[in-house]
Amino acid sequence: MNFKDAVINRRTNYALGKNIPVLETEVIAVVERMTKEVPSPFNIQSQRAVVAMYEYHENVWDITISKMQEILDEEAFAKTKQKLEGFKAAYGTILFFEESDVVHGMQKKFPIYADNFPVWASQANGMLQFAIWTALAEMGLGVNIQHYNPLINVDIIKAFDIPDSWELVAQMVFGEKLSEPDKIDKISTGKRVKVFR
Repeated sequence: MNFKDAVINRRTNYALGKNIPVLETEVIAVVERMTKEVPSPFNIQSQRAVVAMYEYHENVWDITISKMQEILDEEAFAKTKQKLEGFKAAYGTILFFEESDVVHGMQKKFPIYADNFPVWASQANGMLQFAIWTALAEMGLGVNIQHYNPLINVDIIKAFDIPDSWELVAQMVFGEKLSEPDKIDKISTGKRVKVFR
């Protein structure tokens, strides 16, 4: 599959299972390679990733379920729990972080760009998420991305013995595709892209 087709075929899959069509070592290799190759501002390489599988993956969603139960009423929690149990039923979760000490160091080193570094770092993290998502989809995996941070940050840092300077920014769930995603409406590119020539 060429790059354009890989991007086009990358979709959000919520119905995921544990019988993945690739070796977990292949998943790990993709995460490692994309983390190495995706660019970052001033080459600061502040993106961080944790690949959680088996009980580690399930613990991510047990933590999230517990935290959501604390803040939602009974009816809302029942709906949310069903959704979260769906994520837990997948094969694994990739946790994406920003190494804030690196970003703060660059702010001090280049004060003229201080306000830009958090934005640039966030953009680089988004590129990493997209690169990994696309690569996993090309391998035949179903993927979706979640943002239960900052609600779960402290507990995730404790559970995975993560440095305090790592800030959780996203949770990418992956697994066996149990169904194809629903079609979504796309705005006309004419409304989103301007060309001058």
